[in-house]
Amino acid sequence: MPATPRSGAETPDALDTDLGWTLGVVFRSYVRTANALVSHLPGGPRGYQVLVAAVQGLPGGQGALAQRLGVDKTVMTYLLDDLEKAGLVERRPDPADRRNKRVVATEQGRATWTDTQSRLEHAEEHVLAPLDPADRSVFRELLRKLAVRANSLDPVHSACRIVEELDPDGAPPKPRRSARG
Repeated sequence: MPATPRSGAETPDALDTDLGWTLGVVFRSYVRTANALVSHLPGGPRGYQVLVAAVQGLPGGQGALAQRLGVDKTVMTYLLDDLEKAGLVERRPDPADRRNKRVVATEQGRATWTDTQSRLEHAEEHVLAPLDPADRSVFRELLRKLAVRANSLDPVHSACRIVEELDPDGAPPKPRRSARG
């Protein structure tokens, strides 16, 4: 007998309480819409993130921006080339260190960001529709805190530390036997 669709008011099952699964579902829901809304930008979502950083005037050069966004430096160079060709950003010498190039939004870049941001806010409201406005605010703040911390951690070191905390002896987990075996 096929599973009956469940409403959000029912008691959650084990999958509904799995952090990875729930984050993945919300993420995929947002990404499907957001990708369509930023597809007109060179680089799509990455291009949008660079444009946001340029509009906000984030400090640091393109290397620091690549690191912050988790983009390979070579990929960042090509991405910036494409955004410059589209007239959305410019690379200017950093007054504090002329060897460094700052990424700055153009007038066209600011206008494009404003329009795209408005569209993305609509998409966010659609994804967050089940939450009341106060819960949306709390949810966004909690996600921001998690993202800032996660972005500051070394993923390899963090993963190793978690494994060591779970099994200080260093012994690998024993494989589970199947019901048939």
